[in-house]
Amino acid sequence: MDFGRLITAMVTPFDAEGSIDWQTAGKLIDYLIDEQSSDSIVVSGTTGESPTLTEEEKLKLFAFAVEHAAGRCKIIAGTGSNDTAHTIHLTKSAQQCGVDGILLVAPYYNKPSQEGLYRHFKAIAESTTLPIILYNVEGRTGVNISVETTLRLAQLDNIVATKDCASLEQLTLIVSGAPDGFRVYSGDDAMTLPALAVGAYGIVSVASHIIGADMKALVNAYVEGNVAEAAKLNGKLFTIFKGLFNCPHPVPNPVAVKYALSLKGYPVGGVRLPLIDANEAERAFLRDLIS
Repeated sequence: MDFGRLITAMVTPFDAEGSIDWQTAGKLIDYLIDEQSSDSIVVSGTTGESPTLTEEEKLKLFAFAVEHAAGRCKIIAGTGSNDTAHTIHLTKSAQQCGVDGILLVAPYYNKPSQEGLYRHFKAIAESTTLPIILYNVEGRTGVNISVETTLRLAQLDNIVATKDCASLEQLTLIVSGAPDGFRVYSGDDAMTLPALAVGAYGIVSVASHIIGADMKALVNAYVEGNVAEAAKLNGKLFTIFKGLFNCPHPVPNPVAVKYALSLKGYPVGGVRLPLIDANEAERAFLRDLIS
């Protein structure tokens, strides 16, 4: 399964009452494919506010995205949680919805050992025939999937990639030790070019909601050997990479990108508590950033 080099972790559109806005969700999928060059879309990842989506909402999103994308891009279901049994249940249900792959965030809050992480992911992998992408983001989960654990998991047939937000050193060691065909994706937009330089395959992105076509051009330029062009594009895009998470101070994802999308003509609504919408100072910063 080739998920491509640019994967967008899609926001979940909400209406004024905080329910999923299905009409806007369809328009957003079209926009990410047709205008922002997404090869794959993650549905109900943390950017999609998975902690506040019900299981029923998640399954409806998976089925809706599969039907609406209609083969134009791959649909990856975010089914990870800190409960192995429930993750297995949701993963099996997602497979029945027809998704192309699974994204599994590391178990958060309960801080398992490396052996516990290995057994968690192995049990889920054994419950499905779908290809799995690991998701390592210690800043959100409180636990790092180590290089050694990632490489152990990479030996399992259907664990095919990792989205890793750790250091360049960790990315380098995973790339150098992984079996052929195992792909490493950066999970940090601002690290796209450095990650490619140490052997990453692509990016799982938030900024691609806004600048996906340019990001695809950056990745393609690097892959084709035009490093100078890739560096030029990176410099052009870097303020947006950083600004979507610091506007002008740190804000939790997806607060900023949801407002930025409204500036692009895609009003995807607000966020669900405990997140809150961007305040006026943050909105003014984003208006200047996106203009």
